[in-house]
Formats: sequence, C-alpha cells, structure tokens
Amino acid sequence: MFFDARILWRQTSRNSTAGPRWQYALSRLWGVTWCLTMLLAASCTPFAGGAPEPPTELLLYDWEDDIPQHVLDQFTQETGLPVKFVTYESTEEAAAQLRTGASYDLAVIENRFIPALIEEKVLRELDQSLLPNFKNISPNFRGLIYDPENTYTVPYSWGTSGMVMRSDLQTAIRRWADLWNLGDAGRVVFYRGQPRETISLTLKSLGFSANSEKPAELQAVVERLLELRPIVEFSEDYDPVTVARALADGVAVAAMGYAFDVSEGKALGVELDYVLPEEGGLLWGDNFVVPAASAHPVEAQQLIDFLLRPEISAAIMNEKTFAMANEAALPFVTPELASNETVFPPNYQMQHLEIVLPLSAAGEKLYAQVWAQFIAADATDIPTHE
Repeated sequence: MFFDARILWRQTSRNSTAGPRWQYALSRLWGVTWCLTMLLAASCTPFAGGAPEPPTELLLYDWEDDIPQHVLDQFTQETGLPVKFVTYESTEEAAAQLRTGASYDLAVIENRFIPALIEEKVLRELDQSLLPNFKNISPNFRGLIYDPENTYTVPYSWGTSGMVMRSDLQTAIRRWADLWNLGDAGRVVFYRGQPRETISLTLKSLGFSANSEKPAELQAVVERLLELRPIVEFSEDYDPVTVARALADGVAVAAMGYAFDVSEGKALGVELDYVLPEEGGLLWGDNFVVPAASAHPVEAQQLIDFLLRPEISAAIMNEKTFAMANEAALPFVTPELASNETVFPPNYQMQHLEIVLPLSAAGEKLYAQVWAQFIAADATDIPTHE
C-alpha cells in the first residue's frame, strides 16, 4: 500500500530547483520505554529541569477535525490527561504562532516548514525513549532530509493536493489548465490561507517545477492567476476546513483540494470527485512536533506514542480517510479505504507528483508577492451564476 519512494524521489530531484543539497537527499522519500511512573519519567528525560507542575490539560495545535474527539477521549480515560484541541486554518498561521512562543504542548506541522523552525530553535528535541511506537513508522517516512535523525519530528500523515469537482455539473476537468476554460460553467474555489499549493499547481500547469523560485516563471503565474481571479471564491468564506461546503452549496464546480474532501462531500449529501491533474499533483506530509515553549513535553510525547499505536492510527485513518505514515496500522484499515486510490495513489500516479519543498528566504518573499497581487486584484466584476 505504501508507494515505492525511491522512484518518486528520483523524479522530484530532477524537477527541483532547490539546489544540490536537496537533490542529493531526495534519493530517499521521505531501547528504553516509558519510565515506571511519571515521577521517574521526569528524572530520566532531557526535559527535566526541576519538578514540573502536573498538567491540568495538554494543548494540541492542529487542523480542525484532524483527530477524532473519541480518540483523544480514550487517551484521557487511560491517562487522566484532558486534551484541549486548538485549531488553525493554515500551516503558515501555525508556524507564525509557534514563532511567537505560543505555549502549545504538541503541534502538527507540514514538512516544508520544519527546517526553518529547527534553525530558529522553535522546536524541542524529542526523547526517543518516550516513543517506543516510533518503530511503527514506515521506513519510507523516516530520516527525511528536513530532519535526518527524526530529532524533532514524528511523521504523521501524508497525501496529495489536486482538484475536487462536482462531476454532476462538470466532467471535462482533468488538467489544472482546464480551470481556465470553464467560461460560464461555474466558479473555482481556492484556500485564501494556502497560497503555496495554488501557486505550485499553477507552476506545474505552465510546465515549471512546483518549487520554482525563478522570477520570470513566478511572474507568469501572477498573470495566469489574474486571468482566473474573476471566478475565484475562497473556501474560508464557507468552511475553513474543506472545500466541500462551497461545492455542495453550488457556489463552484471545481476547487483546489484534497482526497478527504470527497468524504466531507458525502456527509453533506453531494458526490464529489478527486482528481490528480494530468500535469501532476503535489505531495505533502505532516509531522508531530513538540514546541520549545511546551510546558509539558513528557506528556506531549506520551500522547504522540498513544497516537502511534496501530489500532489508534487505523481508527484515525478509517474515520478521516487520509493516509498515515504508520505502517503497522495498515492491517487495521478497512478494505474500502485500503483500496481507495484517491487516498493511496498507485505508483504510476505517484511518479507524476512533486514534493512541496522548503523555499529560500528570497523564494518565500517572491511567493508572498505573487499571492498578494492575486488577493488584491479587483474581483468586483465576478459574474453571477444562477
């Protein structure tokens, strides 16, 4: 069920403009157990700095609805530790919050943000002795270039970015470029808070790398996106978590989205299709991290290890319909999910995906400028579609 990582990483290294350091590393895709008591745990980990106050609750910072509440409730029943779920609308927002020193105990952060957060000392080193279930992580997801020893990260979930559409209203969309041919057929939905995905898919539709930092290519993206701006809606105006709401309401016929949007659509009573563009989609991955400002790092890692249990990871996958890096969980996944190619794409599709890589500081600035021009464009002449 896990794809051949070597094929994908070789393909990505040819297309990447991120430099020799990344190209070398992209040939790969990606003890002691718990102390007898929490008092002993405090003394046997590098986090000890005196006796910390026992937590009244753990603060988990994550995408909305990313982990089922009943899973967190089970952790509370076993440990007595309540988990408060605090949400964000984009990883850009989450990274900015961590940089301010916000005292979350555990966070979920996308791969491409990890190198900068490590360099800025925003993340805390993990104690592998507190994570015996790390052994369940597939080798394909261990030791990736952004954290070669998994010093700061535990791979969590992965998936693709592509297109979600109302197949009952529009069946001709197979390429990202097809969005520019809709005419009066309907509108398109993007996430206001997820610029990287839209910019990268547009780059690929123009024949460029999804990670390009070339000014001329990014200028072409600006011009291309501005052509589409009159028919663009933003998902956050309908639902910050899924584009399914805007599509179900008949606002639009297509969107930049994810495989889980299909199941969200079913819950709303509408059939949605997820398509990886023929030009190629994007590959993303999320990680568990413990922020440097965490007040309860030992207990945070206890929660990570709980979530790495095979049956717990499988329960998350079965309910949320996304893939996780936990290889030991696969026998517990439902046959329906295991055979779902929108969640677990076959190798021939994986070969056309491109991994979203960290940008240089100059590249971050260029992408921000592209998105600012797009967002600021006058969209008052958006046509109405009855």
